[in-house]
Amino acid sequence: MKRIFVTGIGTEVGKTVVSAILTEALEADYWKPVQSGAETDSDTETVKALIQNRKSFFHPEAYRLPLPLSPHEAAEAAGVNILLENIKLPSTANHLIIEGAGGLFVPLNQKDLIVDLLPAFGCEVVLVSRNYLGSINHTLLTWEALKIRNIKVLGLVFNGEPNAATENFILNYTGIPKLLSVLPEKALTPEIIVGYARQLRESLKSL
Repeated sequence: MKRIFVTGIGTEVGKTVVSAILTEALEADYWKPVQSGAETDSDTETVKALIQNRKSFFHPEAYRLPLPLSPHEAAEAAGVNILLENIKLPSTANHLIIEGAGGLFVPLNQKDLIVDLLPAFGCEVVLVSRNYLGSINHTLLTWEALKIRNIKVLGLVFNGEPNAATENFILNYTGIPKLLSVLPEKALTPEIIVGYARQLRESLKSL
C-alpha cells in the first residue's frame, strides 16, 4: 500500500486540492497530522467534500489547533506542545494520503519541523509547485532538502496558470516526473476532482 506525503513549496500553493485528487485517484485514506485554523478552515472537511468514492476514510488529526497560524505558534496560543512521538500513523490497510502544513521547514515546536515527521512515516512525497516569480528557487530548495534526507519524490504537480519555461526548467533540472497540471478553476467540485484523478491515475501507471 502506498503512503504519500503531500508537501508544497510554500503555503497556499494547492496541497489540499492535490491531496483530494490523490485521495480520489487511489480511493485512499486521508490524514492531516497537524491542522491549524480549525475554527474556520479544516482541510480534512474540504477534502471530504470533494471526494466521491466511498472507500476513503478520513482519519482525525493528531493536533487540531483553532488559530490559523504556524503550528508552533497556534499550539502555543492553545497551551499545547506538539510532540513528534504523539504524531503516529493511523492504522489502515488502504493507501494513505498525508497532507503537510505549509512547506517542509514549517516549525511544529521550538526544535522540530514538518520535514522531521517524514522518516517515521516511511512515505514517498508528491511535491506541489505553483508558478510565480521565485517558484523555481523555492521548488529547487524543497527538492534539495528532500534529496539530502534521502526522501524519495514520487512526482511533481504544477498548480495554477501554466508557465512552460518554468516547468520545463524544474523538470529537467531535478529529473522528477511531472504527475499533473492543475489549472485555475472558478469553483472546485467533486466532478472536477474526478477528472483530475483520472489523469493522475494514468501518470501513476507509468512510474
